[in-house]
Amino acid sequence: MMKAEDIMTTEVITIRGSATVAEAVSLMNSKGLRSLIVEPRTENDPYGMITETDIVYKVAAYGKDSKQVRVYEIMTKPCIVVNPELGVEYVARLFAHTHIRRAPVIKGKLLGIISITDILRKSDLFENPKRLFIEDEIEVAREEARATCTAKGDSSRECASAWDIVEELLAVASHQRVAKETIGE
Repeated sequence: MMKAEDIMTTEVITIRGSATVAEAVSLMNSKGLRSLIVEPRTENDPYGMITETDIVYKVAAYGKDSKQVRVYEIMTKPCIVVNPELGVEYVARLFAHTHIRRAPVIKGKLLGIISITDILRKSDLFENPKRLFIEDEIEVAREEARATCTAKGDSSRECASAWDIVEELLAVASHQRVAKETIGE
C-alpha cells in the first residue's frame, strides 16, 4: 500500500503569518505554487495554509490592498494535516470529505505537502484500486465461493476453502467492529 510519504512533495515553501498577501502572491508566482504553508509562530502553534483561493475570495474579490492585508488574516489555521504513514486511498478520502486539495504532511515537524495532483500523478490507485471496506471484500468472497461451489460441487475441497475465506473475513469484520466499539466507549 502506498503511503502519503511515498508520493508527497518534500520541497515545501513556507511563509510567515505576518507577511503581506502581496509577498505571498509574489512567492507563489515565482515558485509556480497554488498554496503556501504558514509557519507556526511558536513550537506549540499549529501550521496554517494560504491558498490562491483564499487570496482571490478574501482579498481580490473585495478590492482590498494586498500590501496591507497580512497572511494571518486570511489563512486557514489550524489546517488539516496528514500523517506520512497514512495510506494514499485514505488521503484521497480525507480530501473528498473535507473538500480540500492539499495538506501538509507532518510527524513532529513539516515533512512535505500532499495534493490531489500527487495522488493523480504519483499513486498506484488507478492501476491497483484498493478496497477500503471489508464489507466489499466479504461480498466478493461470497460471490467467488458461490461460483466455486457451483463449478466444483458443494462438497468439494475448493468449495469448503472458498467459504473458509468468507468466514475469515467475517471474523476480521467482527473484530474491527468490537475494536471500534471499545474505542468509542
